Amino acid sequence: MGKIRGDRAFLLSLFIGIMACAVVDADTNSVFQPCADTLIQKSDGFTFGIAFSSYKSFLPDRTQLSPCDRRLSLSSANAQLAVFRPKVDEISLLTINTSSFSP
Repeated sequence: MGKIRGDRAFLLSLFIGIMACAVVDADTNSVFQPCADTLIQKSDGFTFGIAFSSYKSFLPDRTQLSPCDRRLSLSSANAQLAVFRPKVDEISLLTINTSSFSP
């Protein structure tokens, strides 16, 4: 009978250990627009975008504007947008293939 109790205790502790490892932090950031403000914490995803266009398309009236500025007309300038949503603790390397891209 001692062996059965020992086996049950072992299986119970193994189950509890597996369940403890399965607990994962949830993404609590519900903002998916790259130009919106938000607060983030570790394990949250956050959205950011990179706008590709000619240099002059960001300089109306000789003032450089953010790609999020509504005064820019990037859609008419054939701009391209890349949007990413990494987790806060997973950013390691971001590369852009420029061999087939020309803004």
